[in-house]
Amino acid sequence: MLLWFVLAYWLLSVAIGLIAATRVHNTRDFAVAGRHLPFYMVTATVFATWFGSEAVLGVPATFLNEGLRGVVADPFGSSMCLILVGLFFAAPLYRMNLLTIGDFYKRRYGRGVEVLTTLAIVISYLGWVGAQISALGLVFNVVSGGEIGKVAGMWIGSGTILVYTLFGGMWAVAVTDLLQMVIIVIGMLWIGGEVSGMAGGVGAVVGHAMNEGKFAFFPPPDAREIIAFVTAAVTMMFGSIPQQDVFQRVQSAKSERIAVWGSVFGGSLYFLFAFVPMFLAYSATMIDPEMVGRLISSDSQMILPELVLGRAPLFAQVMFFGALLSAIKSCASATLLAPSVTFTENILKPAMPHLTDRKLLLWMRLVTLTFTVIVTFYAMNSKASIFKMVENAYQVTLVAAFVPLVCGLYWRQATNQGALVSIFCGLAGWLAVHLAGGESPFIPAPLAGLIAGVVGMIAGSLVKQFIHHDIHVHDRLRHGHHAADAHGVAHEGIGAVHRH
Repeated sequence: MLLWFVLAYWLLSVAIGLIAATRVHNTRDFAVAGRHLPFYMVTATVFATWFGSEAVLGVPATFLNEGLRGVVADPFGSSMCLILVGLFFAAPLYRMNLLTIGDFYKRRYGRGVEVLTTLAIVISYLGWVGAQISALGLVFNVVSGGEIGKVAGMWIGSGTILVYTLFGGMWAVAVTDLLQMVIIVIGMLWIGGEVSGMAGGVGAVVGHAMNEGKFAFFPPPDAREIIAFVTAAVTMMFGSIPQQDVFQRVQSAKSERIAVWGSVFGGSLYFLFAFVPMFLAYSATMIDPEMVGRLISSDSQMILPELVLGRAPLFAQVMFFGALLSAIKSCASATLLAPSVTFTENILKPAMPHLTDRKLLLWMRLVTLTFTVIVTFYAMNSKASIFKMVENAYQVTLVAAFVPLVCGLYWRQATNQGALVSIFCGLAGWLAVHLAGGESPFIPAPLAGLIAGVVGMIAGSLVKQFIHHDIHVHDRLRHGHHAADAHGVAHEGIGAVHRH
């Protein structure tokens, strides 16, 4: 019965996405919904896109193992990313009226920076989308009682999401996200009430977690611990800012004000609801400690699904897995669309300058199909946990794309040369530490890459300006000497006339 309910909901959401596809007539409709989304839809799509498999399965598993300190990246860093985007990036980017984030780099720095940052952004999506595809395989395997294998579940999930994303683009993503946000909120609160009753109430669960030290947030006063904590936070907080899915939500809004506050409200809502799955997972330690003990070291992502299947009534199971599928689908559809659009617009389109808008739309759909196949194979072969796949996804954009974006918007002296040096220094620093084993004596690879990127931007921009300044001064001095020589000759001639 659970499987049939899940399949019915799945088909309904796909149908809604296909209906939304009728609004797509050109590339702007496909990429940014024609910039027509109202406030409630922007808020919904920001929230639903980020409330994915890691929020329901990955973050709670990490919380059980490491406490609040272990989830500083998500939800703390990720929700702050969305709030920072709203406060500092949404307005200036919205006013530029661009189609992709890659268009910003092209307009500000030129073609070379556009290509490098676009490739970094596209590569970063492998981990994030891979996490959603992995979770889909897990869910289909669980709700079918093992009848559907995890790999088959991955292909079923990615294939059906591809159908409405391929035809509906951002319009389909936005409309289905609205439905899925409603299902997530209702489903999470419903199952929260069920589980709370089994565990003895919210106060009992929170008190138990506090006594076990799970609410310790800040690291101990140790340099290595503090640096690792800061690195985890900034990787998600800053590394996910220069991403096409975030940019699409900003650009899809009807107005600049909606772009700003839709991102802020969506990020705040995500932060609040991310604690519900953590509460549910910790409740399992009180309701079924034997099950938790069996899974905590082997497959902690399964604790919450096992609890719901083993202890909750059928309707609560339907609500939970409906919410879980909604979370995964909303995130997966957005993260399939975003890299496909930016790759087509910023890599393929300049290579084929005579494309009509209709043919460009076709290419966007073909790239979406290709990326879906690639990322499904990636998910099938990845051994990382869902949480780690998402956390690692943003390292490449942190070291290669974040600094050029911030400096491009807020530092007038940033130059094309500075951006190129920043990208190369950031990637080189990040890769060097990775090749050395993942950590320098004190600095983890993402932080090393970020620092190198900042230094590269400053040095690359200012050195060029100093060179121009020195050449200008030298020219002035040279002209000054020539003028002085001429003046001396003239003066000498006048003196000679007087003497004569």
